[in-house]
Amino acid sequence: MTDESPTAEPSPSRTRPAVAVVDAQSPGNVGTIARAMKNFGFDDLLLVDPPELDPDGEAYGFAGHAREDVLPNADEISFDSLVENYHTIGCTAVTNEDDHSHMRFPYSTPADLADRLPTVESPTALVFGRERVGLTNAELARIDEICSIPANADYPVLNLGQAATITLYELRSLTLDETQLPDIERVRAPEPTVDRLYDQWAALLEEINRPEEKRDKTMRMLRRVFGRADLTEREANTLLGLLRRATERPAED
Repeated sequence: MTDESPTAEPSPSRTRPAVAVVDAQSPGNVGTIARAMKNFGFDDLLLVDPPELDPDGEAYGFAGHAREDVLPNADEISFDSLVENYHTIGCTAVTNEDDHSHMRFPYSTPADLADRLPTVESPTALVFGRERVGLTNAELARIDEICSIPANADYPVLNLGQAATITLYELRSLTLDETQLPDIERVRAPEPTVDRLYDQWAALLEEINRPEEKRDKTMRMLRRVFGRADLTEREANTLLGLLRRATERPAED
């Protein structure tokens, strides 16, 4: 971890948000946040009043591959320097707040930020608070805006590691381009394969003596089900094999 001098300022070329953690009590939570940063393409970790981060302790143990770069390159910074040099976004639970209270209201969701932050030119920091009490009202009063994760109103408070991971996941579009994400596009089975699947279903309905007046309705239902499922070729071929075996199975005496 490196120390930031009181006069140090963020690079004006920085386009992705920094992640600031204020007064974390558990080194493990700092490591968890560093790991989430690595997962979703964030690399600038700022620590305000951090616990001791022993290279052989929890922080590095929980950090995964972030122990190699994000965590050891973290900067220690004062809260004063944080709010003076960054556009700050306080990440906090919003409990029983409305437009009569401006400490935690109004707020943006992480998804809202993903749409809006690309237009913010100044260096930005996502600010997460302590494990038990989060950011204090005095700290929130000095922060530029509030972000909150929509959650059950009866229990909206997430733990520190969870809140950071969800927020950074929602903001991954700010840090990762398409080449850095896995290709998860489904490849739909070719229509001739799907048609053979329907033919095999029709053969099975005949084999089991499904009443003829009900077969058309059954086939329409199956087409709707498989149409919504958007089968891959492998899935369709597996079902074809099972249906063939069922159709060809000799009847029991």
